[in-house]
Amino acid sequence: MQNGPAVRRRKLGAELRTLRTGAGLTSGDAARLVGWHQSKVSRIETGASGAKPADVRLLLDAYDVRDRQLRELLLMLAGSEGAGGRSRWWHAYRGILPPTYRDFISLESQASAMRTLETTVVPGLLQTPEYARAVTRAAVEGVDEERLDALVEVRLARQDVLRSDPPLELSAVLDEAVLRREVGGPKVMARQLERLLEAARLPQVRLQVLPFAAGAHVGLTGPFVIFSFPSTSDLDVVVVDQLTSSLYLERKEDLKAYSEAFDTLRIHALSPADSLDYIAGIGDGA
Repeated sequence: MQNGPAVRRRKLGAELRTLRTGAGLTSGDAARLVGWHQSKVSRIETGASGAKPADVRLLLDAYDVRDRQLRELLLMLAGSEGAGGRSRWWHAYRGILPPTYRDFISLESQASAMRTLETTVVPGLLQTPEYARAVTRAAVEGVDEERLDALVEVRLARQDVLRSDPPLELSAVLDEAVLRREVGGPKVMARQLERLLEAARLPQVRLQVLPFAAGAHVGLTGPFVIFSFPSTSDLDVVVVDQLTSSLYLERKEDLKAYSEAFDTLRIHALSPADSLDYIAGIGDGA
């Protein structure tokens, strides 16, 4: 049985395999220690099947993993309710959310840090209700009001990660087009710019603007998100949005390439302080 999103299964399995080999155990050794068949250990490690939180606890105990933060993270990947203080609230919306979106929210809720380049719209974690509604209405063709309300609720509920304990650390680079594109009308856009100024003053948020004057840049190929997790970088993942789906990149070379690209974008973007002034100036001229 394939429990949980595919990305989480693969990430969990890869980390458990690393911990097993670090403990000097074969998959057969691990199976004997926890009383399973060896094939179950292999299916979990390859992501072919999910692991329940109780299964993960057994394996972690067998591998003598005592790092509390790492244990909590792996239990979250296994779907443990409330592990790390963030529950799986999005399950209430399973009927309207596609699997890739649920997967994205799951990673977002478990991550310790998020780096994002946005070239078209304000990041979902920083959107006002009115802006979120306008964006969702434009993005989901023919959506009825009931479903639109639910999708906006989801987008706003995601923002709780910025207020959790500990909060998600958000570093965002916004192309100037994000600030100039009038979404929902002048009043909606004016309030959205105010919201960005408010968010940028939070200690867990680093906001930078990439002005048109910067010219061509590596981010012209499109927006992306890099999720990072506590205790280990092996669980980091890049998410690239496409027209009809999202692409999840987990290879180390992909993570390295996107991390370097983000660092380059930050260098060419305005400083956080100058970005605040830039956003305020656009707002004053709106």
